[in-house]
Amino acid sequence: MRMPRYEYRCRTCGDTFELSRPMAESAAPADCPSGHTDTVKLLSTVAVGGSASGPAAASRPAGGGGGGGGCCGGGCCG
Repeated sequence: MRMPRYEYRCRTCGDTFELSRPMAESAAPADCPSGHTDTVKLLSTVAVGGSASGPAAASRPAGGGGGGGGCCGGGCCG
């Protein structure tokens, strides 16, 4: 089973490092490879590939519509 990778930064030395760990342990403290304990978990962007399928995709309107757009739904922007 593949575990998610989390990125951390050491506040002491400034190094950034990654750890693979279960989601249940994502908030647990992580020591940097140099042995420092003052680290912070970084927010990472997630890239998800694939195509839409299944119940959620089937409930979307055809043509990809579903929103007015603009700053307020298209009604007051001139």
